[in-house]
Parts: sequence; structure tokens; C-alpha cells
Amino acid sequence: MVKPVIAITGPQKGAAGPRLMVALAVRLYGGQPLQLRPGDTLAEYDYQGVVVTGGHDIDPVLYASEPEVEPRYDKLRDHFESAVIDDALRRRLPLLGICRGAQLLNVRRNGSLYQDIKSQRRITSNRRTFLPLKTLEVEPGSLLADCLGQSRCKINSLHNQAIERTGYHLHVSGRDLDGIIQAIEDPGYGFLIGVQWHPEFLIFMKRQRQLFAALVESARLHA
Repeated sequence: MVKPVIAITGPQKGAAGPRLMVALAVRLYGGQPLQLRPGDTLAEYDYQGVVVTGGHDIDPVLYASEPEVEPRYDKLRDHFESAVIDDALRRRLPLLGICRGAQLLNVRRNGSLYQDIKSQRRITSNRRTFLPLKTLEVEPGSLLADCLGQSRCKINSLHNQAIERTGYHLHVSGRDLDGIIQAIEDPGYGFLIGVQWHPEFLIFMKRQRQLFAALVESARLHA
């Protein structure tokens, strides 16, 4: 059986926990994780799928907006992961964007972001949590629905930015109870999903592991 290589991106330093959890999920379903960082030369590596992990907020200059808050940005990572996403889209590689990764995917498709989602909260708490305490409503008939196997499930929440206007060819496939976008996908692409939550911290839940299973299988077919 083909063992596809799955590139896992992240910052130059740190984020060991999320990287490890994503790598474990990839290995669990027969993939071979490849850790990539800013400074790596993409042309030197051969991989068949991509996971863009979470982390710092995205510099608003990338979606032609003025800064509204003063979070920490990682310009090196923004530049590197933009190149990874653009290359994956050009080659039509299976891609899973997690939290920041979903936001950057949306930006690379000319979408925009809310820089601070507190003002969008009406029903749910803005408290960050690793635990699956928030509700996801899944769009019927979506690829996300196929992966999760449910129309509603619990997710975690560790973000303060969120998708505002979706980029071209991206459809909303999940929202929380406040209507904030929690998942996007491109129905005409193959496997291209961005999720606002962190499924790598929920791999004890089979439905969350299925996102990684579907990514690896799609990468296997691509290989």
C-alpha cells in the first residue's frame, strides 16, 4: 500500500504539541508526516498532502485590511505557508487547514477575516478551550458531513480571528451557534477543507480522526 507523505507546516520554533498530535493522526491512518518550517525549500521535498496548522494571527496586510487589534504576527510563517498553500493549490494536493491554516487558505483564495470575533458573539462564550464544549452545525451534503458523519457535533475553540468573506470557490460547510464560519471547503477540488477548531486535540473522538483519515486516503490516491 502506498504510504503518502503529508507535509505539516508550522512556525520556525515552538508548536511542538500540535505538530506531534497531527503527526500521530497522520501515522495512525498510514501516512508519513513531514515537518516543514519557514526557511525550508519546498522544491527539495516530495509530498502528496498538506496540513497547515494553527498558531499566530495572520497579518491583515495579506487581505488588504488595516490592523484593528495588536496581536502577535509571524511574517516569516505567513510568507512560507502562503507559498505552501499556493503550491498545493497549483498541484491540486489534498489540503487540510486547521484554525490559522483555514484562515490563511481563505485569504489565499482572496477571502477576508474578522480580526477579533468578540463582537460577533451573541449566544456562545468567547472563552478559549481545548475541550469540545462548542457546537458545530454541519452543512448537509458537504465533504465535511461525509467525514464527520453527523449534522451536529461538539468542537473546541482557540481562536480570536475568523473567516468573514469566503474566498473564491470556497463554500461554508460548518458554523457555530452564533453563525460564525467554522469550516470551508471547495466542492470541485477534491480534498480541500479548512476547519476553525483543532481536531488534532480531539483525536480521541473518532469523528474528528476521520478528517485525517480522509486526507491521508486522498493523498494516497493522488500519489
